[in-house]
Amino acid sequence: MKKLLYIFLSLTLLMTFGCEDLVDDINDNPNKITTDNIDPRLFLKGALLVDVQMNYGHLPRIASMWSGQLIGFQSLYKTLYEYNITAAESEATWEDAYQGALNQLRFVQEELGDDPIYLGISQVVEAHIVGNMASLFGDIPYREAAEPEIDDPMFDPQAQVFADLQALLDDAIQTLESVDGSPNVEPDIFYGGDPTLWIEAAWTLKARYYVLTKQYAEALSAAQNGISSPENSMYYKPIDDSNQDNDNLFFKLLNGSRTGDIGTGNSFAMQLLDVDNPDSRNHAKTNEEARKAYLTIDESRAVETGFAGRVEPMPLITYAENQLILAETAARAGDLSDGLPYLNELRAELDEASTFDVLADTLAYSYEPFVAADFASGGIENPDGIAADRAFLREVIEERYVSGFGQLTAFNDARRLRKSDQDIAVPIPLNIGSATAYPERFIYANSEINANSNAPDPPGILVPTPINQ
Repeated sequence: MKKLLYIFLSLTLLMTFGCEDLVDDINDNPNKITTDNIDPRLFLKGALLVDVQMNYGHLPRIASMWSGQLIGFQSLYKTLYEYNITAAESEATWEDAYQGALNQLRFVQEELGDDPIYLGISQVVEAHIVGNMASLFGDIPYREAAEPEIDDPMFDPQAQVFADLQALLDDAIQTLESVDGSPNVEPDIFYGGDPTLWIEAAWTLKARYYVLTKQYAEALSAAQNGISSPENSMYYKPIDDSNQDNDNLFFKLLNGSRTGDIGTGNSFAMQLLDVDNPDSRNHAKTNEEARKAYLTIDESRAVETGFAGRVEPMPLITYAENQLILAETAARAGDLSDGLPYLNELRAELDEASTFDVLADTLAYSYEPFVAADFASGGIENPDGIAADRAFLREVIEERYVSGFGQLTAFNDARRLRKSDQDIAVPIPLNIGSATAYPERFIYANSEINANSNAPDPPGILVPTPINQ
């Protein structure tokens, strides 16, 4: 694995700094830049920008297509939509995660280890990025990754990686709790250096990973300390200026070379939200007209408003996710009456429609509170007469599918529930009729397979990752 450090000056521009031994008389060369010339705080901002890319870049878009949220209409995205993928599609993500983020974060931790706010933030971001990698690929290099003396790091078991990330997040929380006041951290484009908000995000991230590994009791406990209000959610907020590199990534994609290639169209997610579709999730207590309009991504053009709007904030770790983790895990630990208050709290927030931009001014929306009878056999959330507790969990998972639109939530849930909880999983259709199974993972990057002697034989996309077997 190459040992490089990257500073992202924008989402598309990289400055690369070598970590190799430097020649003598380096100071005689004014054009030679080393990490000694760079304020280590700047490396944090570069890693945060990578984090955005890791959540809304190429592979997350493919995951959204494979989860029934987006459609690939032409060119490369049509091929990927139809499950035809090679290792080449993973190259940029692999490079971003290890060279563009992990190396940078370790540099921040080494240089600023005595500054608890920078240390704690860098640890949470590391857990966020590496957790995405483990989710997408399964076993990955981690314990030996970013170690300068190790050229060929071992691939760690997926479950071990998540356990290591739980320990890292525990350390991050403890570190952030030691921060005195709320220092202004200019490179922190998410929370501005507010340790309280970073602590809440860390707890929600812990809960997310416990859900992925089906440790539901631990997830419930962690989520109790997680993001406590919509205002505390972690977003990337694009800058409203003339620099197109600062735009919302979906807007940027459709405003560039991919116009016409990818969008929502009549995807399964759009059918689920369509008030006129007989199989939609709309009923007497739920009207999704405004949210459907907000989430619609027109493949033919970039637009100023909605989920893919030019300066629309991009959710990373949210109050909605935390509430739905609480709802699911509390119901699993008890029954639907234990999870129902958490779901209704989220619905109350949705009923304010602040999430739906200006579209709520003209389009209908409604999220009335549920009662237990709604999930009883024959209730509005249980027309097929399954057990009431399962009907409740099914609604929670469906809300996760919608609230986590464009993120990895739907892809992760589909794989998590496919074998153990198929009755409550969102019934995502296969994209092509000839397909016989759903994608379960992404393919390791060729650069890693070819350069790392410890790399395993790469499994195909139909092989479940270890935590989902």
